[in-house]
Amino acid sequence: MNDKTAAPALRLNYKRTFLIGFAFFGILLLWQVYDSWCPTFLTDIFARRMYGLSSAQLKAGDPAKILNVQWLVGIIMACDNLAALILLPIFGNLSDRTVTPIGKRMPYILTGTFVSAIAFPFIPVFFHNNNIVGMVILMGIVLMFMMMYRNPAVALMPDITPKPLRAKANGIINIMGYLGGAFATVLGIFLKLSDYINAADEARKVWTIELPFLIASVLMVISALVLFFTVKENEIAGEMKEQMEEGERLAAIATPVDDDKPMSKENRTMLLAILGAEFLWFMSDNAIGTYIGNYVIYYLNSVSSATMVLTIAGGLASVIGFAIAGGIADKIGRKWTISCGLGITFLALIIMCTVSPTGVVAAKAAHGEYTFPSILYVVWAIKGFGMALVHNCSFPMVVELCSSKKIGKFTGYYYAASMSAQTVTPILLGFVFNVTGAWRTLPVYSMILTVLSFCVFTALVKNIKAHKVENVVGLEALDGD
Repeated sequence: MNDKTAAPALRLNYKRTFLIGFAFFGILLLWQVYDSWCPTFLTDIFARRMYGLSSAQLKAGDPAKILNVQWLVGIIMACDNLAALILLPIFGNLSDRTVTPIGKRMPYILTGTFVSAIAFPFIPVFFHNNNIVGMVILMGIVLMFMMMYRNPAVALMPDITPKPLRAKANGIINIMGYLGGAFATVLGIFLKLSDYINAADEARKVWTIELPFLIASVLMVISALVLFFTVKENEIAGEMKEQMEEGERLAAIATPVDDDKPMSKENRTMLLAILGAEFLWFMSDNAIGTYIGNYVIYYLNSVSSATMVLTIAGGLASVIGFAIAGGIADKIGRKWTISCGLGITFLALIIMCTVSPTGVVAAKAAHGEYTFPSILYVVWAIKGFGMALVHNCSFPMVVELCSSKKIGKFTGYYYAASMSAQTVTPILLGFVFNVTGAWRTLPVYSMILTVLSFCVFTALVKNIKAHKVENVVGLEALDGD
């Protein structure tokens, strides 16, 4: 019998992949709120503790002191990521070995979601009361339980998706994640953090900062419940067994994976090269993500809602990138798709280096608010598209190098690289700000790291294209059975 004839047609079930995406929806929803608000919370609290003035008062009288506290902000943000660096591999390994009636990933997803959702709204409550100890403790609790959630949630897609189809599936998952981020972004447009920060203490309205965290928690719980009631993990794994085995045969790897033998030298070299390049591009991207809110408020002297519009511009471009990245990878390979994405991101950062504060808006002159430089919207769209190509293909490349029994473990490797980068970069960049006294070093810093990641990736990673597969299309692909 001809093996090719007997092999099952590989099938990407778009409906099911979309539903699995609800896990990533909750992750990016929380992360967008966390990264958009928490660095500014910390800046304001440290300004009060060190100088006896709010960050708005320092911005008006001695803006250099705002830069002087960024290294402290960086340390707190990095401590969270350091905890993630430890916890993600642990929960990945645990979930690989877990057997329950609801699956091996679902118990971690549900527990992590519900505890995080309960704790998350208390972060702004402690900030509102100028309690830095309580705020940092709550940030740590949220992060710990989100790590319990994150690795198993991300591993769920490759658990039930054959290897050659994972780039396309990852695009759908990431689009769902960006929809979650969009919810947080819209909240930031209407509930302006800068209005709260710039207001006198007696004029600070409580719900301006509490509502985004509360709404995010509610939506996280809803997304987890949708996932739980629509994705029957054990049942789907049984249905997909033959397709998963065929996916192993068609994988884009140098040598076949064998759990009974040590990892081959070629596969190990590929894994280390991907993780090394990933470390560098996450250092670059997280630097921008962590400090963009403070960059807009304290350097451009603009309204914080502009940051949210930036996120929308980048998110829309990212959705386009995620939608087409799988198709591009099918034609030119994942290596060159990622390399193109890094090149596009580098172009965006070059443009960002030219940005500087603009003129004062007359209506906001009393607060010293400036118009927002519109070129940044272009920068964010270009960067969002470029990094979508990178993120869409990098995770499938990592889990391509393991069997279905170790997906959680290799997902842990992927996040260990990204989280270690996010541990180092806020501290390092905070010290760079302190030494240079210039916000303009932000895009330069990211640009240098992007170039380094491009060099490592293109030099050390092989372009192994996946075998062409016969994929089910049309209405049959949407069938949930």
